[in-house]
Amino acid sequence: MPDVIFPLDSTKPFTEQEILGHNRWHPDIPAAVSVKPGQSARIECREWFDGAIKNDDSADDVRDAPLNTVHRLSGPVRVEGAKPGDLLVVDILDVGPIPQEEGPLAGQGWGYTGIFARRNGGSFLVDQFPDAYKAIWDFAGGRATSRHVPGVEFTGLIHPGLMGTAPSTDLLSTWNTREAALIAADPDRVPPLALPPEPDGAILGSLSGADVERVASEAARTAPPRENGGNQDIKNLSKGTRIFYPVFVDGANFSVGDLHFSQGDGEITFCGGIEMGGYLDLRFDLISGGMDTYGVAENAIFLPGNSDPQYSEWISFSGTSVTLDGEQRYLDSQLAYQRACLHAIDYLTKFGYSPEQAYLLLGAAPVEGRFSGVVDIPNSCATIYIPTAIFDVDVRPSVSGPARIDPGVGAPHSAF
Repeated sequence: MPDVIFPLDSTKPFTEQEILGHNRWHPDIPAAVSVKPGQSARIECREWFDGAIKNDDSADDVRDAPLNTVHRLSGPVRVEGAKPGDLLVVDILDVGPIPQEEGPLAGQGWGYTGIFARRNGGSFLVDQFPDAYKAIWDFAGGRATSRHVPGVEFTGLIHPGLMGTAPSTDLLSTWNTREAALIAADPDRVPPLALPPEPDGAILGSLSGADVERVASEAARTAPPRENGGNQDIKNLSKGTRIFYPVFVDGANFSVGDLHFSQGDGEITFCGGIEMGGYLDLRFDLISGGMDTYGVAENAIFLPGNSDPQYSEWISFSGTSVTLDGEQRYLDSQLAYQRACLHAIDYLTKFGYSPEQAYLLLGAAPVEGRFSGVVDIPNSCATIYIPTAIFDVDVRPSVSGPARIDPGVGAPHSAF
């Protein structure tokens, strides 16, 4: 395996590691390690809540999860010779859970999916699921099962939810200005429209001295995807993928974290996928002046790997941009995808799943989401595809009616 340039000790919390990572974006956070173009390296990553979520049958930890401390990112990694305007080439050579297969940390033979409560960030379907729920998934041999969502088993597509390069000073200012304007449009909304800089809980790597207070007050939260990549939660950024990131600062200052054992398209529960800690083997290279050469002024482009689970039969659900109250919306693709997900959840309840179990399943299993029609006014059409082979029973419609699964202990639930 490649040399480990960013090691993590599983017996210590993130802030007590030999090399300290970060949980905010800012150009002044110093690089923690460096690599040369063409070099391969292993980077170890903590689960995004650093062990706050436990392998138990309570959702209190998801309800109370400390959002101001996420994400725990490994980095920044300085790539020697990288200049603004270059493209940083990142190859994912391998990615996996923590090698120790049993233990108290997500990634040690298990991971979790959570539905966030409205007061703690909410989810894609927050109006229908305003409280916190959790499912623990056990994995072995590349496959996942859950005592909280019984009757399914699927192959994981392991990937990092978050990778990106550091913003320039100007780009950071752009983020903060536009997101502050969005917050100002409805400052009391729950959940909020965006997350402003938050000094409380900020981890800024090896930064010290007088700059700490300033950077903490300016640094952007890591929750959303932005022009630098960031928390894109693209499940297909898996083993064998090559990504081309725009470079905005000298050295690129690349960071990575938020590993998932599996995830459905959209990560619709927000605390989605199957969250875990683990490692990545990466190779770094540069295309000098590549941003201008290829017209990549912002946002990464990528060549997906070929390690996807091989499912060939699907049951699919569609939705259109009409609200549950019957209000017509104009080409609202997000609403259409919400309706497709709700149709899938309603359908799965006919087989014995609770709505919460079905929702957690859509967030964790390798389902595919698509915007299928976005031009036929007034309705967008979105679709969600669920592989039928993941179920223990036949979930296709038939004249014999739906087979019922044993819902088991159900998904742990906590309300504020």
